[in-house]
Amino acid sequence: MLAAPQRLKRRAEFLRVAGAGRKAAQPGLVLQVRPRDDTAPVRVGFTVTRKVGNAVVRNRARRRLREAARQVLRERPLSGVDLVLIGRDGTGARPFAALLDDLRQALARTGVAP
Repeated sequence: MLAAPQRLKRRAEFLRVAGAGRKAAQPGLVLQVRPRDDTAPVRVGFTVTRKVGNAVVRNRARRRLREAARQVLRERPLSGVDLVLIGRDGTGARPFAALLDDLRQALARTGVAP
């Protein structure tokens, strides 16, 4: 059985990924990746800025990103890496299949998953 991904929750963890990692921008999201020196399960963080909209809009975008990450990471289990998914203006309204493709392409562009 696969281990569930851990969550990044503290600001310092998000800043560590942003400062030392790779980045891939897609229409529905921005992915930041930071490799670690261990084989622990993937850790994932989600954030959406206030520029995207009010709290309802931001929470919807975050929920969609969480579900997309859950589905894609089930297909392609990762370990030894931290991921931060950043919501964009189009995240909430983008078709879900396109959001999944955005995440898959971003993982491939950063070299984390084939």
